Amino acid sequence: MTYSGRLTWGLIILAASSTVWAQSELLVRVKPANKALKANVEGYIGSLGDRDEDALLRFSRGAEEQARKAAQALGYYQAQIDTEVKAPTGPDLHPQLIIRIDPGEPVRLRNVTVRIEGPATELKSFRVPDSAALRPGERLNHGLYEDAKRLIQNQASRYGFFKGRFTSQRLAVDPQAGVADIELVYQSGPRFQLGAVHFAGDTPLDQDLLQRMVPFKAGTPYDSELIAELNNDLQSSGYFEGVRVDAAPTAAVGEQIPVEVSLETRKPRTMGLGLGFSTDVGPRGKANWTRHWVNPQGHSYGWETELSAPRQNVGLWYDIPLDPPLTDKLRFAGGYQNEEIAGTDTVSKLLTVGPEWHSKLPSGWQRVVSLKYQREEYKLGDDSGLSKLLMPGVSYSYLRSDNRIDPHNGYRLQFDVQVAKEGLMSDTNLLHGNVLLKGLTTLGQNHRLLGRLQFGGSATNSYQSKIPPSLRFFAGGDQSVRGYDYQTLSPKNSDGDRIGGRYMVAGSAEYQYSVAEKWRIATFVDQGNSFNSLDLPSLKTGVGVGVRWVSPVGPLRLDLAKALGDDVGIRLHFSMGPEL
Repeated sequence: MTYSGRLTWGLIILAASSTVWAQSELLVRVKPANKALKANVEGYIGSLGDRDEDALLRFSRGAEEQARKAAQALGYYQAQIDTEVKAPTGPDLHPQLIIRIDPGEPVRLRNVTVRIEGPATELKSFRVPDSAALRPGERLNHGLYEDAKRLIQNQASRYGFFKGRFTSQRLAVDPQAGVADIELVYQSGPRFQLGAVHFAGDTPLDQDLLQRMVPFKAGTPYDSELIAELNNDLQSSGYFEGVRVDAAPTAAVGEQIPVEVSLETRKPRTMGLGLGFSTDVGPRGKANWTRHWVNPQGHSYGWETELSAPRQNVGLWYDIPLDPPLTDKLRFAGGYQNEEIAGTDTVSKLLTVGPEWHSKLPSGWQRVVSLKYQREEYKLGDDSGLSKLLMPGVSYSYLRSDNRIDPHNGYRLQFDVQVAKEGLMSDTNLLHGNVLLKGLTTLGQNHRLLGRLQFGGSATNSYQSKIPPSLRFFAGGDQSVRGYDYQTLSPKNSDGDRIGGRYMVAGSAEYQYSVAEKWRIATFVDQGNSFNSLDLPSLKTGVGVGVRWVSPVGPLRLDLAKALGDDVGIRLHFSMGPEL
């Protein structure tokens, strides 16, 4: 490049740089100080751009008018406003537009009437705006007046009062007297209803199944939340790739709105593969295959498998939707699992088969009623055996969480119980149960407290000789008592082999502190054990510190834990998944 060319580029860069430095600056000074008024004026005027001193002088009259509107919006109708343009006093300084405001006394509300008339008054969930700032004696705020109007209109749209209108919407201001009157009267008119739901699109499912997915009946009073629920339910059903729900008031016949649903069916088969790792089982691989719909009645089936060094299993299932089909189903399931419990001489080969009735109760609890037959060949130390059990069972679970992947507040409750009767396709009498309680709360955004409590127990007349490993209790590991290896807390036989216990208890208390958006440090104490007698059982304790990274699939946890009272060294624990 020639010297002349370099000079040209230098002038261009200098000119661009000058443009950046010429950005004008707005200074709003309110006396006495009023942060809300200052911010409102700045918002009304906006950016000054790259105006020079002369341009600012021409702009100042319009800026003064905008500042006056901003002040009146907050009730200051007597504001004294002066503007000044200040030239830059150095090469690196900006020209400034200075606005000085003395707000004066604000306009106060004198008479306030906000009223709903018509059928909407019979609907408890239709709220009349009742802000403390909209009462006589309060400072006038145009934004709050508009918010009250929007609240009424939004509720009318949600609940189907599509013929509603304001018979009076008046804001009268007397700046000289310093008072204002508000009158908002809304006549709701009749409430529209939801009509019949019509499904369109290329779907193999029959109309009866589709209609059973609808969360309302024709003639139900309109509520936009019901439309959203229908859309979400269809999306989550597993049958459809795309869903569009239309319920346009303009299509109403009389006061009933037809609901039109367009469906795009998903591909009938999907397969998934995954890899994972935890210190409990080491590396593991997962695979699953699903046939999402088999027939017009919406039946589905599939299989899933998990492979790791200590455990290999495969499961098969066939689902029949019940009523309501999105939450209730009849499942026929079977599976085979081969497991070698780490650090023990326990090996289990387990075959299970049986039906399950899944349902969601009106209270929000998930319930599963099952009848499971299991056949288990096992080796416990030097002993081996074959167990056959037919076990009716029931489980209840409840989850409340503010986020599925990374919750900040919530809890999980889970209970299950199974029974077997000797002589009824079972080798022994057995009552087997588990309880899991988890809780999480966040204080001040950065402080998280987690708690976990687990109980398990068996009642039987022949525990030592008849109960297989899958129904015995072991403690220790990532999800139990950290500081101890997976399933190493267990009663032992005369040869020192860990053979599992009749009972188990484990608890944990953990504190986490957020050090960055996705990173947390943690400290914890775990306690628990498995045992055969309830007389003063000996509990093991582990303490430690850890780090958490919130990945897109849930928190990844890395912990260093030390067992207290046992010389087992410091253990590294790694796991992943939601906290609840």
